[in-house]
Amino acid sequence: MRAIVARRYGPPEVFELQNLPEPQLKPGQVLIRIKAAGINFADILSRMGMYGGVPKPPFVPGLEVAGIIEDVTSDLPPQAAGLRKGLRVAALTKFNGYAELAAVPALQVFPVPDSVSLEDAAAMPVNYLTAYHSMFQMGNLQPGDRILIHAAAGGVGIAAIQLAKAHKLVIFGTAGSAKQEYLRSIGVDYPIDYSKEDFVDVVRRVAPDGIELAFDAVGGDYFKRSQRCLGPGGRLVVYGFSAAVGADGKRSLWRVVKALLQTRLYHPLPMIDRNLAVIGVHLGRMQGREALMKKEMDEILRMHQAGEIKPVIGKMFPLEQAADAHRFIHARQNIGKVLLTVS
Repeated sequence: MRAIVARRYGPPEVFELQNLPEPQLKPGQVLIRIKAAGINFADILSRMGMYGGVPKPPFVPGLEVAGIIEDVTSDLPPQAAGLRKGLRVAALTKFNGYAELAAVPALQVFPVPDSVSLEDAAAMPVNYLTAYHSMFQMGNLQPGDRILIHAAAGGVGIAAIQLAKAHKLVIFGTAGSAKQEYLRSIGVDYPIDYSKEDFVDVVRRVAPDGIELAFDAVGGDYFKRSQRCLGPGGRLVVYGFSAAVGADGKRSLWRVVKALLQTRLYHPLPMIDRNLAVIGVHLGRMQGREALMKKEMDEILRMHQAGEIKPVIGKMFPLEQAADAHRFIHARQNIGKVLLTVS
């Protein structure tokens, strides 16, 4: 099978299209013929060797796919008994997604209704599960609550905006100058141009008492500044660390150290005083919570069918152009999700 292999950690140039043996199914797995694979910032960090649990090179990146089940083992767990050959599915792959085939644990595979395109399906698991789990499972947001979404024009950011609108939240969103009109067009109540204004000032001007949740994948000084936006009982949800990655796609020890030094350290006593919660979210560390993930994914698919959410696919690249797709994301050119398509 064809697959994209990261020969070493480094810039997009480390990718190489190779022919690899087809994966062999292990107990409890299904084999998926991939039609589309989502690209996430975690893939960028994995390629650079900066993501927790990344395999040693050479490895095949990719954390989510959509396609058709090619084969199943005979010992699927009872919760996955409905999975069968020919079924349209999306899946969380935990690497090995940039390929024609992937062997995936059955509990990480979600049937996709015929009304949902496989491109949309590939754009949903990581982005929408990250946003949904952060906002409503961990963040316990209620109608009328206020949320600050950083990187609001990215894949997870747009997913969070759509979910927030469907749940009647008040939305603050940060992005660069070129994306401000887009944020307004998709319903952000208070778009913030981070290059021209301090988001803390904007949030506190609109909500002097502070907001309920800040949703942050940037890190560095954004963590402590996001905390300053929170009111009593506020939640800071942390799900990434893009401040450590530059537009050149190369690892920089100085950039990492700078971002770490800017990151606030949290002591429990001041957190008690402010009724503050700091929540980390990592979908790759949800072992044993597959039933919860399935419940959340079922709700996401229901919302899609009801027209409440719709993935925004900014650009699609063929599998062999994975390096170009990563460069596109590094340049902060994307609005919405970037996919790899497999023909």
